[in-house]
Amino acid sequence: MTLTSRTEPVGTEPVANHQVPDASSSAPAGSGASRRVLTKIALRIGGALVTLWGAATVAFLSQLALPGNKAQAIFNIRAGQATERSPEELAPVVDMFGLDHPVLGQYFSYLGGLLRGDLGLSYQQFRPVTDVIGEQLPATLTLTLTAILLAWVLMVVWTLLTAGRSKPVRVFGELTDAFTASLPHYWLGIILLLVFAAGLGWFPVISGSAPIGIVLPALTLAIPLAGFMSQSMRTEFEDQLRQPFVTTARTRGMRDTAIRVRHVLRHSLIPPVTLSGWALGATISGAVVVETVYSRGGVGSALVQAVNSQDLPIVTGVVVLIAALYVIANLVVDVLYVIIDPRLKAS
Repeated sequence: MTLTSRTEPVGTEPVANHQVPDASSSAPAGSGASRRVLTKIALRIGGALVTLWGAATVAFLSQLALPGNKAQAIFNIRAGQATERSPEELAPVVDMFGLDHPVLGQYFSYLGGLLRGDLGLSYQQFRPVTDVIGEQLPATLTLTLTAILLAWVLMVVWTLLTAGRSKPVRVFGELTDAFTASLPHYWLGIILLLVFAAGLGWFPVISGSAPIGIVLPALTLAIPLAGFMSQSMRTEFEDQLRQPFVTTARTRGMRDTAIRVRHVLRHSLIPPVTLSGWALGATISGAVVVETVYSRGGVGSALVQAVNSQDLPIVTGVVVLIAALYVIANLVVDVLYVIIDPRLKAS
């Protein structure tokens, strides 16, 4: 009697056990990460738009703070004296500023103007606010960018000199960072004026437009900023000093200064780079105060003059501009960070 058996080829399975591949499993592995990145970017953009809308709304509501007849108040600001005007005399003002429209209509008109880059008309000068601010903005941006560059130089040099050293030097460096980061701009500006301008006579008391006049205002902005950013950079710098590549470089005979500058420094710049958006907004805000302390032309001087004359459109225009620059700078940094940081892609 012959026994027969059904055999299967080695390494195969019955046809009934085969499964049809799932189409979703063959999707590119990076598609999920791309969706997460796009979602995070969309959330960042949405948050920025909400912040700008909030700033614009507060700016509009502040313009409603003029007491009494708004057209009369605007006319008095323009004339520089409080006098009663007839409705016929106020009619051009009412028409120019749309005061005969409902408040809600004025609000939407204001938002529409902002989308077109229109910040309204100055009560005192009857000129577009964008023109008034635009004339002063280059001086403020020059001061701001100079201060940020100087802050980076101070931060890098101070971190290289004090981070990862002996304990007394490290503690001194950390205390200096904390102290300088907490200095108010107006107080520091007055101290620098008294010491280096009025006392030693190295710099002019009034900044003016000369190149030497920007040194003290830039230092006033740069010193607190450098102290703040040094705190984050110091932690990363000392962590990098404990990495294996530093030990390898030392065993090859590389000097400590070369290790710090050529290897550790470039790995320690990520934290201050991520603060760049905040630094730009904070420095522009501080520049408004510093320009007043040093009698320097810029958005700050235009703001002080507008406050003294109750020219609310210029005041709110400066507020909206600073908010927009701050939000846009932070948005750019956030988006770039989401794109380049693999940890955020995976989360």
